[in-house]
Amino acid sequence: MVTELKVSAIENGTVIDHIPSKNVFQVIKILDLENFDNQILFGTNLESKKYGTKGIIKVRNKYFADDDINRISLVAPKATLIVIKDFQVVEKRRVEVPDTIDGIVRCFNPNCITNVENVATKFKVVSKDEVILQCHYCEKNTVKKNISFK
Repeated sequence: MVTELKVSAIENGTVIDHIPSKNVFQVIKILDLENFDNQILFGTNLESKKYGTKGIIKVRNKYFADDDINRISLVAPKATLIVIKDFQVVEKRRVEVPDTIDGIVRCFNPNCITNVENVATKFKVVSKDEVILQCHYCEKNTVKKNISFK
């Protein structure tokens, strides 16, 4: 017997789909959704033909700014962003890791000027597949597992 759980559609808001299952809670944290006052639905370890398993987050009455989308791309580079208005999909796109990341990630190097003085961080994206960032100031690389958000 197969049981299926149905989740109601959202009238307005955003769906973040194809999140790696292990990263769903990280996406919730980096978007500060635990402090959001509207309805948030999420699922993890859901069946996916393309990826095996996946996670999904539905956020009612919330649309994400570019900085938020960049954060998502760093932890879930294959995620899909779906914008809903009046129960209709008005935009559907994959998130993309940008060429540069400014001000949203901490440098992994404790001696970097950005960790010692009040200097905004700036990174060049060295690899979009494995997500490797190179600090503009100290030139140290930060790999995906060591990324820390401001």
